Amino acid sequence: MTSTPFSTLRDLLRYAVTRFNGAGLAFGHGSANAFDEAAYLVLHTLGLPLDKLDPFLDARLLPDEIEKVMQVIERRARDREPAAYITNEAWLGNYRFYVDSRAIVPRSFLAELIPEYFSPWIMDPDGVERVLDLCTGSGCLPIMLADVFPNARIDAVDISPDALEVARRNVADYGLQDRIRLIESDLYANLPQDGPYDLIVSNPPYVNSASMERLPQEYRHEPRIALAGGDDGMDLVRRIVAGAGERLTGNGLLVVEVGHERGHAEAAFPERELTWLSTSAGDDMVFLLTAEQLRA
Repeated sequence: MTSTPFSTLRDLLRYAVTRFNGAGLAFGHGSANAFDEAAYLVLHTLGLPLDKLDPFLDARLLPDEIEKVMQVIERRARDREPAAYITNEAWLGNYRFYVDSRAIVPRSFLAELIPEYFSPWIMDPDGVERVLDLCTGSGCLPIMLADVFPNARIDAVDISPDALEVARRNVADYGLQDRIRLIESDLYANLPQDGPYDLIVSNPPYVNSASMERLPQEYRHEPRIALAGGDDGMDLVRRIVAGAGERLTGNGLLVVEVGHERGHAEAAFPERELTWLSTSAGDDMVFLLTAEQLRA
């Protein structure tokens, strides 16, 4: 066991922040800066509550605990692996999800809109009976959707069998196997023909090719298929929009996340009046189209 000059959690936290900043790490998989990421990794590794840092700051740690934390700090700094892949967990709001490198790390502005029922667009949550999530990845969004739409049955689609294995674990963890159906499909290709959907949501690959080339190393640990959206980022978005109208009920809604690609989205659909929903990052991340608009 390697000897270190550290004895407390405070020591390790200070060292981790310095190490992460010195390594020039990129953040965006759950933490926004080196301090938050360091606190999360140290607390998680020690099995301590993630929301209670202060009471433990000056606790003296055992040598094997220090060694364990140091290994995690070094792995994050050296390999530039997302913290979520190191801990095998990610959080969206109050929801915890299992994750590994078979699926993109859960993060979505849709997670802010779901608890509000996409207000004011859905006035009767109990009346939502069928939902489709395209490009489901780890299955995080269907789980949240099942929570807020108690009468809904949800089809969760992904082209990646590996991602669906991660989703299957999360669906089972939340006991939602009877309400969430996981389907391996290239978007709509393998959907069962059992009626239209009240709501279609998607957080698809939308990173344009120029931005893909500039992604920090952390993002290169994620499946490329879950990020790359073609030259303008809209390859899958075009197909999602094109096929949504015929699969929605008369009052149905399509909600799609496109991140920082609003300009490309509006250029891709010049004939459609996209409604942009407000999120913590502004009004540029998520658009909505009604069934009526899609069929016009």
